Amino acid sequence: MEQYNFYAYIARMKYINRWGLMRNTSSENIQEHSLQVAILAHALALIKNKYFEGKLNPDTAGMYGVFHDSSEIITGDLPTPVKYYNPEIKDSYGKLEDISKEKLLSMLPEDFKEDYRDIIFYEQLHKEYYPVIKAADKLSAYIKCLEEVKAGNNEFNKAKEATLMSLYNMNLPEVEYFLKYFVNAYFLTLDELD
Repeated sequence: MEQYNFYAYIARMKYINRWGLMRNTSSENIQEHSLQVAILAHALALIKNKYFEGKLNPDTAGMYGVFHDSSEIITGDLPTPVKYYNPEIKDSYGKLEDISKEKLLSMLPEDFKEDYRDIIFYEQLHKEYYPVIKAADKLSAYIKCLEEVKAGNNEFNKAKEATLMSLYNMNLPEVEYFLKYFVNAYFLTLDELD
């Protein structure tokens, strides 16, 4: 009987740590990050639909968020300053990500491959979702920066400022809405959240 490795590989997301070049008070892996991106992508799609005439399916946005970094199971998490150092590295890394995604798809039964291709290659196949998933990814990074600074880790101060600036530069009203109405709660303690 043939065995398929896809789900076992996906389960290994928990072993790929993020923020490798920075000292962290709390480590974060891509499985944790992907769940947060899924939650935020769902929220952003919902906000877009409710208040800004969007037509995205929030559940679909959430699923794309779950798998948005799946290629990193194979490639590892390349730090942003390295990944975007120059156009050649960015282009080469993009090609490496596509090869990694194809490798993951090869671990599925033939009947499942197109279903997962639709999810794993969403940014090429469903471009209308890309801005929301990218924004959710950046929001997740910003929230991580807030948590680190709140814990006294000043190493994340510049990343926090740069990430917030890039969020505003996206010019997405759903992101600005989230920043205005939801982000301040991340500064609160558990007792203050009640």
